[in-house]
Amino acid sequence: MAGLSIGERAKLLLLLGRRTLRMAAGRLRGHPFIRMSFIPRKAERLLIAPQDLRTADGTRASEIYAGRFAFSGKVVISDGRSPFEVVPPSDEWAAALLGFGWLRHLRAAESGITRANARALVDEWISVQGSWDAVGWQPEILARRITSWLSQAPLILHDADDAFYRRFLRSLVRQVRYLRHTALEAREGVPRMQALVALTYAALCMSGQARHMRSAVKQLVAEIDSQILPDGGHISRNPGALIELLLDLLPLRHAFAARNIAPPPQLNNAIDRMMPMMRFFRHGDGNFAHFNGMGPTLPDVMATILAYDDARGAPLSNAPHSGYQRAEAGEMLLLLDAGAPPPINLSQEAHAGTLAFEMSHGLQRIIVNCGLPGTNKEAWRQVARATAAHSTVVFNDTSSARFLESGSFKRLLGTPIVSGPKDVQVSREERGDAIILRASHDGYADRFKVVHQRALKLALDGHRLDGEDLFVSTDGDMIPQDIADEFAVRFHLHPSVKANKLTDGHGAMLVLPNRAAWTFNGYEDRVEIEESVYLPGSDGPRRTVQIVIYGRARKILRIHWSLSLAAAGSAGGTRRRGEEPELPLAAP
Repeated sequence: MAGLSIGERAKLLLLLGRRTLRMAAGRLRGHPFIRMSFIPRKAERLLIAPQDLRTADGTRASEIYAGRFAFSGKVVISDGRSPFEVVPPSDEWAAALLGFGWLRHLRAAESGITRANARALVDEWISVQGSWDAVGWQPEILARRITSWLSQAPLILHDADDAFYRRFLRSLVRQVRYLRHTALEAREGVPRMQALVALTYAALCMSGQARHMRSAVKQLVAEIDSQILPDGGHISRNPGALIELLLDLLPLRHAFAARNIAPPPQLNNAIDRMMPMMRFFRHGDGNFAHFNGMGPTLPDVMATILAYDDARGAPLSNAPHSGYQRAEAGEMLLLLDAGAPPPINLSQEAHAGTLAFEMSHGLQRIIVNCGLPGTNKEAWRQVARATAAHSTVVFNDTSSARFLESGSFKRLLGTPIVSGPKDVQVSREERGDAIILRASHDGYADRFKVVHQRALKLALDGHRLDGEDLFVSTDGDMIPQDIADEFAVRFHLHPSVKANKLTDGHGAMLVLPNRAAWTFNGYEDRVEIEESVYLPGSDGPRRTVQIVIYGRARKILRIHWSLSLAAAGSAGGTRRRGEEPELPLAAP
């Protein structure tokens, strides 16, 4: 923790204390004598089975039947052994296996063989890990398994004999009772919400759990209020969190209706706020912008969720609580990260991407962030979180937020953001010929005595984007001589975009898949085209390129650049500094 301020150390120590208490409580409840109290005294019965909105692939049922378990980019062939006795190749693989979400694939195949296979695998888990397992009984995994067993009960219990039915219900009741005591030990954010959703499901779907309804709903409502922001975004600032939660909250609302019980108003209100935010983050091709841990967008999942959106209204343009801006002009769409990092306890996957933007035109994405892959996330996570993986300014090859990446506390706390932008300002102006977004952040102020300001101007015809990046010294007119002042303005291109540097060295020609040509102009500043990577590709990470403008802030305080549709006659040539279109960058 060397190099951290007193305030940052205090935050980390508080977080460590809370995590340590939760771990100690988990070990206590994992003791055999304590676990004996969770043995159910009588069998219960299932009343309803909630919907499962997650995408199912019936072709994967034959792989599972053959003992081939492919999760999170890893494949394990059980060779006649129980998959629950195999040493997992990764933590992600183990979580996927023990969460039982793959039961939906067996249900999609809908045959006597798959139903028997589902029962056999559930029975194996009860025999191998049903009493206790250090991984499988973690509250986050336990919650996913309870939800999966409840939603796939028609598959598991169809044609089951009485002995298996009782065995299944006894195990399910035991897991629910244990989760009731450990739900709040789940990681803050989406995992804790999913744990409380699982308990609410149990109270609705199981005959003997109704007496726990009030407490389950009370805890769930408190978590909804703390996690879902007034504008509908999630407190983690990860757009993907909205998808994960709606996949659980929408069926939960339906389960209340199926039991003729009015859902809590907070649940309905949260869903009503989250739906417009789903549209907020979508490009014209339906993919989400890649901010703060967002990975690949699954079209089938998106179509399912959006089918529940009755209003189908236009998305917001300003999401101040979530810290994002959306601007549309003609067919051009721009999404800007204009927020500070989330609280430290929710920043485990947050990115250092303040003032990064993505831009698309019609169905074509042009400027993107590197994002995060759908599988093997841990191998890429820290690379993807760095400011250099975003379309924004990087100062001295350093991220605008600092991560806990070393020291004895990393093993317990992971890699949360320990410091970053605190003062993020943003304003927008809509006038007759353009939409202008102005923003600034102080993420580099403490270390390099500089504030980054950015202005983006969208022409209303959607054919041109002008940008300006300005470095303002926090110590008077000039950045101090003893402080490094190198900067790189990065523009990561979508892999479908082909880029060629112009002969004058001050621009690049971009050709889109629809053969539309766009010109990037750096004016007096030279531009470079370098390698990059696009991580959320449907078939895994893909090579791409990025446009970069390098310089020194003491010499160049203001960088102007533009991106224009070549057919609009705005390709332009090199201009002398000071002749660029005016974009006033007074601090908003």
